[in-house]
Amino acid sequence: MTDTLSTRLARLQARPEILGHTLRGIEKEGLRVDIDGKMSTRPHPAALGKALTHPRITTDYSESLLELITGTHDRVDSLLAEINEIQRVVSTTMTDEWMWNHSMPALLPPEADIPIAWYGTSNTGMIKHVYRRGLAERYGKTMQCIAGLHYNFSFDEAIWDLLDRPEANAQDRRSAGYIALIRNFTRYSWLLMYLFGASPAVSRDFLRGNTGELQALDDQTMFLPHATSLRMSDLGYQNKAQSGLKPCYNDLNTFLQRIYVAVTTPWPAYEKIGTHRNGEWIQLNTNILQIENEFYSSIRPKRTTGPCERPITALAERGIQYIEVRCLDIDPAEPTGISAQTARFVDAFLLYCALEDSPDFPESGFCPESAANFSLVVKQGRAPGLMLKRLDQDISLSDWANQLLDKIAQCSAILGDNLKDAAYAQALQAQREKVRDPGLTPSAKVLNTLESKGISFQQYALQMSAEHAKNLRQTGLSASEEASAIEQAQQSIFDQKQLESGDTESFDAYVERFHKALKAPALSSS
Repeated sequence: MTDTLSTRLARLQARPEILGHTLRGIEKEGLRVDIDGKMSTRPHPAALGKALTHPRITTDYSESLLELITGTHDRVDSLLAEINEIQRVVSTTMTDEWMWNHSMPALLPPEADIPIAWYGTSNTGMIKHVYRRGLAERYGKTMQCIAGLHYNFSFDEAIWDLLDRPEANAQDRRSAGYIALIRNFTRYSWLLMYLFGASPAVSRDFLRGNTGELQALDDQTMFLPHATSLRMSDLGYQNKAQSGLKPCYNDLNTFLQRIYVAVTTPWPAYEKIGTHRNGEWIQLNTNILQIENEFYSSIRPKRTTGPCERPITALAERGIQYIEVRCLDIDPAEPTGISAQTARFVDAFLLYCALEDSPDFPESGFCPESAANFSLVVKQGRAPGLMLKRLDQDISLSDWANQLLDKIAQCSAILGDNLKDAAYAQALQAQREKVRDPGLTPSAKVLNTLESKGISFQQYALQMSAEHAKNLRQTGLSASEEASAIEQAQQSIFDQKQLESGDTESFDAYVERFHKALKAPALSSS
């Protein structure tokens, strides 16, 4: 343990109210499927309201890919209670469909028949739809059906003053603090993949014949024997346009400049596709990225945006507000997709990433060592004696994991003390057990179930999803929860109608205005 970490922990211990104001939220994705486990091609259920304007139930890439969104919470228990409530709303509303509770997709229809999410005829809705059309042109629809769970997280503003940040003002201290957290997350996120990766297998049909290095578990299932998260591997899928995009996490401005270049620089293959086909928009532009969110990463700096405001502009003008952890698999054993134990450990992990020293990456802003460790763990994380690289030196995964857990344990302890929640200590101990016995990891449990029961991945995921849905329906909704769900759905329908009736400019003009709203970030002084 570094002296810096000890000092910062002591300061936090003296200011217990700071950690009490930590906020976390969840975005959970999952396909709608029929009772046979095939992806639904129906429109978004009318009883759930409108995906464009509903505050808690929307869609991601596909019309069939639900996304459930909680508010922010200062305690894990209330966070999990809300995601559970949203799950119950969905399960009791969809009487003949289920929400697929796994990151790797259900049986998909032919590529052409996967429905792209539709958000109505307003300019706001159309820009979301056209963006998704562009994703289909660039990457294909199949890969866009993979689901994840995003964990949004922010600290009380006062924490950055406690960490002796040298920046001149509060906004710059906050942004630099989150960027330092992101650097450490990049170094150590392989640990999350080992502990919580839950996608070691996939349906053969999903691969569309591109099985790559995967092995056959049975005639329907492909896997890697020591994989933790095939979702976070390349699965034979490469994107040449983004492969050269190596954003710098040494300071916010340089990061934003690199993303700005990507959203303003044409890419030859996309120029060949063009923006229109048969008179219809098929992508927003022909640049490396259509918009900022097209950049795929395991963690993102975030800031809420206003109408027609671009994320780059919001971050440049007002700084980082929170971070979004994007590498967590759906936990198939949990109806909400994440356990309280996992959430508590992620809290402690992120606190550690914020408090620990975080040296800058090389001038390139990219750390190939960290990327290689992450890639190795998602494919081979449970391999006996697996070796990783730390500062160009070999170290076993288990040794490094235990060293990190010793430090994270102190962050877990301070969270438990300050929030009066003994479950933080239990969550930490559970991760030590997984390092001691890889068979306790979610990925190992999934493979063990497939092998011991002699069932395919598709059968396993369908059984788990159906069981969760039935239990959620059995619990049902209280009268107040049901009334709230109906009110939110009806309000979303009204709000979408207002948007559509209020549009006064053409979609072409709106797209032009949207692009012009992008402002170049200030040049970095570093």
